[in-house]
Amino acid sequence: MTKKSSDLSRRSLLKGTAAATAATAVAPSIFVPNATAAGAFRNDPGNSSTVTLGFNVPQTGAYADEGADELRAFKLAVKHLNGEGDGGMMQTMQPMNLKGNGILGKKVEFVTGDTQTKSDAARASAKRMIEKDGVIMFSGGSSSGVAIAVQSLAQEMGTVFMAGLTHSNDTTGKDRRRYGFRHFFNAHMSGASLAPVLEAEYGRDRQVYHLTADYTWGWSQQESIAKFTKSQAGWNTVADVRTPVGAGDFSQYITPILNSGADVLVLNHYGKDMVNSLTQAIQFGLRDKQVNGKDFQIVVPLFSRLMAQGAGENIKGILGSTAWNWKLSDAGSQAFTKAFGQEYGFPPSQAAHTCYCQTLLYADAVERAGTFNPEQVIRALEDHEFDGMGNGKTLYRGSDHQAFKDVLVVRGNQNPSSQFDLLEVQDIVPRDKVTYSEDTYPGDLGPYKV
Repeated sequence: MTKKSSDLSRRSLLKGTAAATAATAVAPSIFVPNATAAGAFRNDPGNSSTVTLGFNVPQTGAYADEGADELRAFKLAVKHLNGEGDGGMMQTMQPMNLKGNGILGKKVEFVTGDTQTKSDAARASAKRMIEKDGVIMFSGGSSSGVAIAVQSLAQEMGTVFMAGLTHSNDTTGKDRRRYGFRHFFNAHMSGASLAPVLEAEYGRDRQVYHLTADYTWGWSQQESIAKFTKSQAGWNTVADVRTPVGAGDFSQYITPILNSGADVLVLNHYGKDMVNSLTQAIQFGLRDKQVNGKDFQIVVPLFSRLMAQGAGENIKGILGSTAWNWKLSDAGSQAFTKAFGQEYGFPPSQAAHTCYCQTLLYADAVERAGTFNPEQVIRALEDHEFDGMGNGKTLYRGSDHQAFKDVLVVRGNQNPSSQFDLLEVQDIVPRDKVTYSEDTYPGDLGPYKV
């Protein structure tokens, strides 16, 4: 956490009235998650003129590029909430209760932390934000392992967590929590969206070799893509080899593929790991091979523009899925792309999009609830349907806190017009095609804490 942002938050906590300060001194139970006083909840901003949000992103580690763009989006969202800039998606989201005067009239301030793309570090950082900096909500993360760890903390502390990038089915499946919400899509949706396109492009009865990041997201992604390609196109899994996050050199994992009999490589990797594994696979000549009488293919189930930039020429022609793309023509996407471009000089990534949306969605729920009380804010988010934020009409399902929306199938652009025009949208899969029943991934949200 930066000293500047931490100091800013501490100053904001001293701005309340003398009465509020005195109440805190004599009644510290108001700040514990199991407080029983009527209306009491942790980090109630009370009469303070400000409210503090926490943005906990990977500033170091394998997913740091995604984290940097997340933080840019968070800062832009705060500007828009406070009435600065052109308002971005506050011009397009429906319904919309934000007024450009902060949240419930309180100016929004923020603190930042570094998850290091590690669950323990992320949890420690989030705990400091809650206990020392007084955040009323925190967001961020670019790893499902991180999201699940801090979502559990959010439940313990009674503080709302609006997840950033997290794609594992477990986040809103077996590891769902009442105080956590996911706007990002998941591995099930990637598998359901990709399988028909992969069958049309590459045919049936393929032999598939998976390289899989060895944590909850990788396992979930591999399971989903294998399940859907098997049922859709008869693709058979030859091997599933798990690799450590941040491995850097994947050559030892790629060499065995050459004699495996596989004619498709699926890279269940993200961030710099995907950049490195894809680059090395192509250097080993896999894309030039013919196996089983078929041209060898590489698939990256979860894409981002930032990963495409890192992979350069190697990304051309590669199929995958993504949550959002800056070239979408709907009013919300274009309003956000314009605002982000004016602020930073380049278009936003899907990481930026989901974190920006999460911040506005939380703020709007507070306005609708008329309070920062987490229980009431959670109720306002559950089964809330909204539009004007990209991806069509979106539902925050109350039973698991998963957002359901349109999903994009993309291909690495063969003829990009700029260094940012790297992904071509091949298909927009409608929300109803990726919506699954509530009992597909069983879990328990758990209780309210106040």
